[in-house]
Amino acid sequence: MYAIDLNSDLGESYGAYKMGRDEQIIPLVSSANVACGFHAGDPTIMAKTAALCKDAGVCIGAHPGYPDLQGFGRRNMNVSPADVKNLILYQVGALDAFCKSAGIELRHVKPHGALYNMAAKDAALSRAICEGIQEFNPRLILLGLSGSEMLRQAAVIGLPCAAEVFADRAYEDDGTLVARTKPGAMIQDEDEAVRRVIGMIKNHTVTSITGKTIEICPDSVCVHGDSEKALLFVKKIRAALAAEGIAVKPLPEILNVG
Repeated sequence: MYAIDLNSDLGESYGAYKMGRDEQIIPLVSSANVACGFHAGDPTIMAKTAALCKDAGVCIGAHPGYPDLQGFGRRNMNVSPADVKNLILYQVGALDAFCKSAGIELRHVKPHGALYNMAAKDAALSRAICEGIQEFNPRLILLGLSGSEMLRQAAVIGLPCAAEVFADRAYEDDGTLVARTKPGAMIQDEDEAVRRVIGMIKNHTVTSITGKTIEICPDSVCVHGDSEKALLFVKKIRAALAAEGIAVKPLPEILNVG
């Protein structure tokens, strides 16, 4: 039987500025990656999102990024591995405090934006992320790009890890994500997204932006919570998974870890 975790990046509102439809999306996913205040989110939003996840029975994870509110964490930054490790510790610790207050256990960490994409190819950066997570809590699961350096470094130090694929992003031939600045980087058609998700889960392949078939091995599928069609994408993907007999389970159940 096929099974997959369905995750979304959430908690990205800030002060008076609302982003996404978290209240509607959270009950439809099995894992939520919550912004920790550096690229998006704030203490009040973190507290609210943790409570929403608790009420919905959804697995909660930290979504730490570069300190870049203006660029939404999507601008590359030249930050040393030692500083990145501390950025991870700081942000994961912050969200964990709100999880404890809400009575929900923090279960995973997924780096955000430019940090995620840079670490996909950078061993030193990936190692710093993994060490930061492991020093905070060695039971936390790293959620990283399928086939990436992040997953390799997690395996080296013995950190639990899960391979992530994307419903709404295009892929380069090497399995990395197409930069958002390039045409075609975002999958806009929900039916195409559904087809790609089913193919990734059942066939372990996806078609790159050049038309090449590349191998991919998913534990979790992401739908970005800030996209215009996020709610529609999640609804259609969830319905398609049910129709295909693919169970939706949270990351700890997918990896069979306590």
